[in-house]
Amino acid sequence: METVVTSKGQVVIPSQIRRKLGVKEGTYLQVDVDETAKKIILTPITREYIHSLRGKYKGRGLMKALMAEKQREKER
Repeated sequence: METVVTSKGQVVIPSQIRRKLGVKEGTYLQVDVDETAKKIILTPITREYIHSLRGKYKGRGLMKALMAEKQREKER
C-alpha cells in the first residue's frame, strides 16, 4: 500500500490500516526510526499498547533513577 507525503510533511494512513490498528482521530502515534533499514515505524499508543508495556521495566530501578535525577535538579 502506498501513500504520499504532502508539502507540510503530513502522511495519510489508509483507512484499512487505521481500522485494523484502532487508530482514530486523536490517537497518539509513537514514531521510531530504524536507520539501518531506513524505515519509519509508527506505533499507535492505544490501551492495548500501554497494557503490553506492563511489567516490561519491572525491577530495573527506574523509579530510583528518576527520584535521584529530580533530587539533582533541585540541588542546582
